[in-house]
Amino acid sequence: MRIVAGTWRGRALAAPAGRTTRPTADRVRQALFDMLLHAPWGGYDRVAGARVLDGFAGTGALGLEALSRSAGHCVFFETDRAALAALHANIAACGAREATTVRAMDVTRPPAAVRPCDLLFLDPPYGRGLPERALAALDRAGWIAPRALVVIETGADEALPPDDGPLPGGVAGTRLAERRHGAARISIWRAATGMPE
Repeated sequence: MRIVAGTWRGRALAAPAGRTTRPTADRVRQALFDMLLHAPWGGYDRVAGARVLDGFAGTGALGLEALSRSAGHCVFFETDRAALAALHANIAACGAREATTVRAMDVTRPPAAVRPCDLLFLDPPYGRGLPERALAALDRAGWIAPRALVVIETGADEALPPDDGPLPGGVAGTRLAERRHGAARISIWRAATGMPE
């Protein structure tokens, strides 16, 4: 597993042994960032300088990929000890300590945000309703900036709200894109949190 592009392109990332952590494959991260950077609703400015949240961070591959591509800061949430060790090692290997905050806590029970995030990645264990719980909690705690992009990875057979409905967890917003990659489905949403009715 490596950083796909940007400042740290080709940098190998550590991953804990076993199946507790399920890192997003390099090819899936490449496809995801191609969408974020080149879709009509995306663009370089949606990533460059962005404040990023990587919930269920695992190895930190998604957040570090964003930082490699000029994001400004990333907050990682992770609870598993082995994953946290790999995450800290990967941050150190990239020389990214100044641009990161690691919170060894459950993203479904976050503290109040100091600043909201512009780009959020949620890649939880499949089939447990965790995107809904995490987004509702993050919204209540002020982590989701107006018009933030929210990227959710779920199992391909998991139900999602309709395109014109709210995000999982009842957060106001709209689905922009959806792609399937084997057993995984990536969906991208624009949040409407904080926007006028």
